Amino acid sequence: MLPCITKHYLGFDCMGCGLQRSALLLCKGQFMEAFTMYPGIYPLIFLFGFLGISYVFQIRNSSMITSFLAISTALTIIVSYIIKLTTIF
Repeated sequence: MLPCITKHYLGFDCMGCGLQRSALLLCKGQFMEAFTMYPGIYPLIFLFGFLGISYVFQIRNSSMITSFLAISTALTIIVSYIIKLTTIF
């Protein structure tokens, strides 16, 4: 696993902390543990999956769907990060 530079030098988690471990848990089939480790994993998968599909096929309103998925992914990551920070301190 790659070390988190933010955590190493500044002493607190970044917004991406837990993503690698969550992806590893997902590969092992531990879906609930992956979500608990990093709640943004599933919105990220949906976003990148849709981007890949829309690259291959013409999808009506793909830009609007992509925008919705990107915003919901960002909000999920930000809200879960704030919750993680407030429960630690």
